[in-house]
Amino acid sequence: MTTTLITGANKGIGRETARRLVEAGHTVYVGARDAERGRRAAEELGARFVLLDVTDDATVEAAAKTVEAAGGLDVLINNAGIETRTEDNGVPVAATVTGDQMRNTFETNVFGVVRVLHAFLPLLERSAAPVVVNVSSGLASLTHLSDPDHPAHFYPGIAYPTSKAAVNMLTVQYAKAFPGMRINSVEPGFTRTDLNGNTGTQTVEEAAEIIVRMAQVAPDGPTGGFFDINGPLPW
Repeated sequence: MTTTLITGANKGIGRETARRLVEAGHTVYVGARDAERGRRAAEELGARFVLLDVTDDATVEAAAKTVEAAGGLDVLINNAGIETRTEDNGVPVAATVTGDQMRNTFETNVFGVVRVLHAFLPLLERSAAPVVVNVSSGLASLTHLSDPDHPAHFYPGIAYPTSKAAVNMLTVQYAKAFPGMRINSVEPGFTRTDLNGNTGTQTVEEAAEIIVRMAQVAPDGPTGGFFDINGPLPW
C-alpha cells in the first residue's frame, strides 16, 4: 500500500487531496500544525494525523521519525503555504513590501519545503516508487507574469509569486539530484480557500485534481516539471 504525507492537510486543498487519496487506497498522513484540527480532519477522512509545522525543525523531525517507525513513506505532498496580502491603496506593492514580509512568506513556502524534504528524503529513497509533489502556483510563471496579455500579469504581489518561483527552482534541482524519484510542481488553480480570503474562482475538488494525478505518477512518468490540469506550464 502507498503511504502519503500531505503538509497543511487539515483544511482546504490539502484536506480534499487527503480525502481523494484515502479513497484511492493510500495510507495518508494529515500533517498539520494545529493538533486539534489535524486529528479531527484525520478521523473524519479515515487518515492518520501527524503534528507537523513546516517552520519548526523539531516537529518536522519528530514527524519523520513517526512515519519511519510506522513503515516509511512513498509520496510527499508539500502543500502547506501562506500568502501575505497587503492593501495597496493605490501605491504599488513593490514600493511597500519589506524584508520581514518576504522572510515570513519564504519561511513557510520555501524554507518549509526544504525542511520537510531534508527530513523525509531518506524515507523516500527507500521507497520502490517515490514521488514528491510541490504545490506551486500559476503566479510562479515568469513567462505568464511578464506577458501583458496574460491575466496573471496583473497580480501586484511580490512575496507570494517570488516564493513559488523559488519552489519551482527547488523542484528542478531536487529532480536532477534524485533521478529515481518523480518530483514535480503543480498549479492547482485560483481556488476558494482561506489562503486568498475565499476569493478564488474554483472549488477545492477541482484544485485537488492535478495534485492527486501527480501524486500517482508512474515511475516512468515526468519529473522536474511544472503542470496544471491541462498539462505542462512555462517557467
